[in-house]
Amino acid sequence: MEDRNSLLTPANPSIVTSAPFFQGLPEAVIELALTHLVTRTHPANQVILLENDWGGSVYFIIDGWVKIRTYNLEGKEVTLNILGKGELFGEMAALDEVPRSTDVITLTTTIIGSMPSQDFVKLLHTEPMAGVRLAQLMARRLRQINRRLRLRESDSQSRVADTLLFLAEGQGIKAETGMDIPNLPHRELSSLSGLARETVTRVLTRLEKKGLIKRDQDTICIPDLSALERMIV
Repeated sequence: MEDRNSLLTPANPSIVTSAPFFQGLPEAVIELALTHLVTRTHPANQVILLENDWGGSVYFIIDGWVKIRTYNLEGKEVTLNILGKGELFGEMAALDEVPRSTDVITLTTTIIGSMPSQDFVKLLHTEPMAGVRLAQLMARRLRQINRRLRLRESDSQSRVADTLLFLAEGQGIKAETGMDIPNLPHRELSSLSGLARETVTRVLTRLEKKGLIKRDQDTICIPDLSALERMIV
């Protein structure tokens, strides 16, 4: 789903090939696969895909953040994942040719490259390493989901700490002072952890007082990942 607020920009394959999915693939294969790549700049809070849309493209995040969203049986929004630079989404609908199973919404101004589904599937058929990269991606996401499900009955501190570690694994950026992750709105951390927003706020304050995290306007820094890991019981 794209609207008039999206800004179409010239495709620049080189900034897409830095994505982990393309690592190790022959340059000629990548160049052919990205022949029909189109990039767009989307404002924050724009719906990119809707559940039950048919999959015509696979998307690569060049810059910015998106959330993967669905709803539970009570109609409450549930954030399944947060994806950032270098990640891809929309691959499942391209592979099994069924409607999308989730919504995708930008959290910030985000630049996204879209590849026609047929080009993506052709790449998987012609380049074995592309299939390996996709399998690695899906295995990592499955491990993350399994871990979060196991922690659903844990205390609030464990669940918030695990959510921060989940973001660090997927979107963390190494810095001199530790690992930086995006300082998401508390409502997003609430949805990811399955806790009330007020509870998330209290736990973050507690973790900050203990020196386990440091916050500024844009980022949360985790000085010691192992120390935060030990807070999970």
